[in-house]
Amino acid sequence: MSQLKVKVNLQFFAEEKTEKATPKKRQDTRKKGQVAKSTDINTAIILLLVFLFLWLFGGMMGSTLINLLKHTFQTYLLMDITEANFAALFIELILEAALVLLPVMVIALFAGLAASYMQVGVLFAPEAIKMKLSKLDPIKGAKRIFSVRALVELVKSLLKISLAGLVVFIIIWYSLEDVMLLSQKNVADGFFIIAQLVVVLGVSVALLLLVLSIPDYLYQKYDHEKQMRMSKKDIKDEHKNMEGDPRIKSKRKQKQMEMAMQRMMQEVPKADVVITNPTHFAVALRYDEEKADAPFVVAKGVDFMAQKIKGIAAEHNVIMVENRPLARALYAQADIGDQVPEDLFKAVAEVLAYVYRLKNKQVN
Repeated sequence: MSQLKVKVNLQFFAEEKTEKATPKKRQDTRKKGQVAKSTDINTAIILLLVFLFLWLFGGMMGSTLINLLKHTFQTYLLMDITEANFAALFIELILEAALVLLPVMVIALFAGLAASYMQVGVLFAPEAIKMKLSKLDPIKGAKRIFSVRALVELVKSLLKISLAGLVVFIIIWYSLEDVMLLSQKNVADGFFIIAQLVVVLGVSVALLLLVLSIPDYLYQKYDHEKQMRMSKKDIKDEHKNMEGDPRIKSKRKQKQMEMAMQRMMQEVPKADVVITNPTHFAVALRYDEEKADAPFVVAKGVDFMAQKIKGIAAEHNVIMVENRPLARALYAQADIGDQVPEDLFKAVAEVLAYVYRLKNKQVN
């Protein structure tokens, strides 16, 4: 009973996620689009850049809008309602509105891209937008709603609303006199005062959200690291998958060796000579002027493999020459496919000359 309890405890500690994520786990998680990112930073930067743009160029945009209103009341209302006039009026209004809205949309797009790039860099993760039926699971959805993360998000939202409301209240309170006098201003002055107040409110709230987004980003990073933690078993399994199962790897290596050995044995009948030890070493050489400038090794072996090479050579009438020093030197200094080392040229040349003389006698 005690042994079983110890075994269960060891298994529990092995599966407890206490280890930092490996580089492979981080890479796989990033490919899925799961990164440490704060949406508050995106919102704050977009608001800040948009309202700063309005602060700098809002005067020109306001003038454009006022001119558009004047043109509408002075010209468009006096036009006859016809199909052609309506189409031209629609196109003109669309173009005028685009001139006002397009710069703001471009700034918002640039700000969103810049904020995302600052947090996660360049990332394209199509897997993140794939349809997954597991996302429709009501049980998992309930767990997400009543999780610690959801509680943190609720507290964050209440804090942001409270502080943003406080900032708006303070700014409007200090500008209350100007707001109360709006009824005594003309349309252009009133529009200017309201626009200026809105821009001040926007920039102030954006700066507040930017400050609040810093701890949010740190929390998102901490939570992301926590979600990526691995158990010792996970790391071991990952390493096994990367390196391959030792048994499968051993079988694969054995199969590769068998295939290489088979290819080597198929080259023995093409050899010009087999130099032997005579019992322990055997090296098969071939000389082909079209393939190499010097003779090269087509097969070599020791003990059992040497006997096998000699057996195939005998079956195909390949001449075997006993030369113990040369056989040992060739086996040690040249691999299969390598040319004969320069220091062995003379000895090999003498053997090949002897082989060619022997073949000529056999022919004659």
